[in-house]
Order: sequence, then structure tokens, then C-alpha cells
Amino acid sequence: MEEYLNELNEQQRNAVLFCDGPQLVIAGAGSGKTRVLTYKIVHLLSHGYEPWRILALTFTNKAAREMRERIEGLVGATASKLWMGTFHSIFARILRINAERIGFKSDFTIYDTADSKSLVKTIIKDLDLDDKIYKPSTVLSAISMAKNALISPTVYAQTKDIMEADRRAKRPRLHEIYRGYCQRCLWLELWTLMTCYIIPMYYCAIIPIFYIIIRSISDIFLSMSIKTLILHST
Repeated sequence: MEEYLNELNEQQRNAVLFCDGPQLVIAGAGSGKTRVLTYKIVHLLSHGYEPWRILALTFTNKAAREMRERIEGLVGATASKLWMGTFHSIFARILRINAERIGFKSDFTIYDTADSKSLVKTIIKDLDLDDKIYKPSTVLSAISMAKNALISPTVYAQTKDIMEADRRAKRPRLHEIYRGYCQRCLWLELWTLMTCYIIPMYYCAIIPIFYIIIRSISDIFLSMSIKTLILHST
């Protein structure tokens, strides 16, 4: 038995040793999640998996840094070849590398919430709409929901139920704001773009065998998207 496995309890060891398909490990605070995922990666590397075929994602820089430091301590420089970091940093990195594949330049800018809200405010003003009715935060939420559901501005405006709901909410021109928003930036969220387009294209098409390791999932859409991706990749 590999020496590193002796540092794990039975439940942790079982989680590390299982490599035959999709796996969900439910663990509470202080139960050793980071240790399990760290040793999982080490175990995969020790059994011949190339580091560039392993994608390890976390939600915080602290967790990503901790995992990388632990893995470097066990496998050395090989750790630098892993696709490992936060969702935002790794997705942005892969997206820049593959930007031309989806018609973008690699020097694109990713809007944060403040940038997006500012853009919505500008569009509301340009359309001479009442920002007390078309509240920027409410409008941005509606736009994000549409994007996450892969509803383009054109489909949005053609969907009777959506348009009727906007009319009842006294925001019948919300679709115009959405269209204006998408004319100035990409209509897909970073999560959506990565889980539905980039990762399947880059990993499934070019590198057919790979491992996705996620430390924790708090976003429902992302969770479902990656779950679907994993199921379709096995």
C-alpha cells in the first residue's frame, strides 16, 4: 500500500482509492476534505494519470493554495502541471487559451457584478426608462437567470410566458435592456460558457480521458452543469 494512504482513516482511504467513475463525497467541516482531495490527486498521479488531464477546482484562493502546497510537498514540480485553482481563475485561463475556438480574442475582459450593474444602469438611462420600475439589481437578476438558462435575447423576446411575466411586473421593455446588454458583452455567464461549451470541447474532444475534482459546490446551476458534464463524459 502506498505510504500516503496510511495517513487516512478508512472512510477517507475509500474515497481516495475509488477511481472507477463519478463520485460524490459528502463531508462536514473539519472532516478532512482538503486532505482527501489532495491525496486523491496524488493517488491518480501515482497510477499514471498525466497531471494536465486532472482538473481540480475550489471556490476560494485559500483552499486552492493549500491543496497546491500539499501536493507539491508530495509530488514536487509535477503539481505545477495540474489544472488546479479557483473556478474563476481556471475557467478564465482555459477560456483565454481557447478564445479563438469560440470566436473571441484572448484579451477579453470579464465583468464582475459591479461592472454588469453599471452597464445595466447605463442601458436603462439610454432607453429613457424609469430606474424605479426597472431597478438595476432586479433587471440584472433577470438577465443572469436568462443567460444561465441559455436563453438568448432573441429567444427571450419570442417567449410568450417570459414576456407576459415582464408585462405583469410592469417591465415590458426588459427584453430591450437584455438585448442592449448582450450587444456590449457576451450573453453567456462564465459558468455557463465553461460548463456547457469550453470544458466539453477542450477536454472531451481533445483529451478524451480526464478527471474533474471539485472541493465544494455551492452554486446550484454549476453543480447541475458539471454533474451533467461528468455523466456525458463517462
